[in-house]
Amino acid sequence: MKTYLVGGAVRDELLGLPVKDRDWVVTGATPEDMLRQGFKQVGADFPVFLHPDTREEYALARTERKQGRGYHGFTVYSAPDVPLEDDLKRRDLTINAMAKSTAGEIVDPFHGRQDLQDHKLRHVSEAFAEDPLRILRTARFAARLQPQGFTIAEPTMALMRQMVNQDEVSHLTPERVWQEIQRALHEQEPGTFFEVLRECGALAVLIPELEPLEAFSDAIGALRRAHQSSDDTSVRFAALLSPLAPAEARNRARALKAPNDCQDLTRLTTELIPTIRTMTSHDADQLLEILGGADVWRRADRFSGLLVALKCALPEPELHKVDWLESAQHAATGVQAKTLMDQGFRGKELGEAIHKERLRRILAFLNKE
Repeated sequence: MKTYLVGGAVRDELLGLPVKDRDWVVTGATPEDMLRQGFKQVGADFPVFLHPDTREEYALARTERKQGRGYHGFTVYSAPDVPLEDDLKRRDLTINAMAKSTAGEIVDPFHGRQDLQDHKLRHVSEAFAEDPLRILRTARFAARLQPQGFTIAEPTMALMRQMVNQDEVSHLTPERVWQEIQRALHEQEPGTFFEVLRECGALAVLIPELEPLEAFSDAIGALRRAHQSSDDTSVRFAALLSPLAPAEARNRARALKAPNDCQDLTRLTTELIPTIRTMTSHDADQLLEILGGADVWRRADRFSGLLVALKCALPEPELHKVDWLESAQHAATGVQAKTLMDQGFRGKELGEAIHKERLRRILAFLNKE
C-alpha cells in the first residue's frame, strides 16, 4: 500500500503557486484496508475515502473505460493491482498527470514537468476524447494559466476540434456546462476560455449567438472590463451576453440554466442598452422610469451591479449616460413614504406623491449641472 499526492497539487507546487486542494491516490489497497485505518468511504461509483483527520480525499487507483456518449457511461475498475501509471493515464492533461510520493519523488510518466517548462497544455492520451467535458476543462486551464504564457498544444486542439465535429459537446448537460462557465468567469483571464471554445468549434454549439466575430469581439471586450471591475458572477455573465438582443440573451441564459441572479442581470442589461444608446439628453421622466423598471428602490445592490455591467458593455462615448442613471438614483433615493403619510397622503395618492417627489429631486439635481 502506497500513497501519492496527485494532480493539481503537484502541478501548482511545481509552478510555485499556492496549493489549495490536495488529492491523493492509494495503490495496493482494498476498500477494507482503508476502512480499517479509519477512512470514511464517500464514493459510490468508485472507492473514494476521507482521511479521518485532514478530511482530504484519498482515491484507490483505478482505470476507466468508455461505454456511452457524453461524459457519463464510464465503467470503472479499481483493485490493488492497478498501478499508479494506469491511474495517471486516465487524466486529462500531462500537467495534471503527475504524482508525488511520500518521500518527495515526482512520478511523471507523461512528461508533464517538461510541458510545464514549455508552457503547454497537452492531452495525456487518446482517452481524452472519451469525455467532452475535458474540452471545457482545458479551456478553463488555458484561462487560468494564460498570464504565465501557457497555450494549448496543437495536437490537443486538433483532438478537441475532432470531438466537436463528432458531436460530443452536444451531449453535455446544461448544468455541467454552466458549472464550467461559472468557474471560467473567475479564472485569471476568462476571455481566453471563450476564445479556446471558439477556436475548437465548441462555442458554436454552446453559445452560438456569440459565434459571429463582431458579437464575439464585443463580448470578450465587455467581459475583460467586467473582470477588472467586479468579482460578481452575474456582472461578468451579463457583460459576456451584453452584445446580444434581449430575447437572444434571455433565451441563452435560460438554456444554460444560469442562476436567477445571472438571468435577471443579463435581462436588465440587454434591455437597457438600446434605451441608453438612444438617449440624447437629460430626461428626468425617462431616468425615473428606468429606475422604477429596474426596481432600484427594493434592489439597490442589483442596480449597482447593473451600472457596472452597463459601463463594461457600452462604448466609451456612451458611458456618461450611465452616470446620469447613477446620479438620478442618488438624487431620488431617500424619499420616505412615512413622511408623506404624515402629510396626509394615502393609497393611490401616496404612490403619486412618492413619484412626484422622486421626479422633483431628479429635476433639482439635473438643474444644478
